[in-house]
Amino acid sequence: MTVIKIRRLEWLGHIIRTNVTRSVKKICEGKLEGRRGRGRPTLRWINNVKDNLRKLGVKRWRTKATDREEWASIIREAKAKLKGP
Repeated sequence: MTVIKIRRLEWLGHIIRTNVTRSVKKICEGKLEGRRGRGRPTLRWINNVKDNLRKLGVKRWRTKATDREEWASIIREAKAKLKGP
């Protein structure tokens, strides 16, 4: 599970730094139109990543992800915290 969480964070950094015209960014940041069905809203990929970032104590992650070096340091800290002793 730790590998998956780290890879999610790495992929998030790539998505944030990509061009707005790329389809990956459009899909991740896009808003769907119409009405949703009844019941609990389904969890999205970004919800899981935001939860991981919250547990790691990372704030203002969108601005930090734009700087490659700063994001790499966050990834290193996450690896150390998630792997444990």
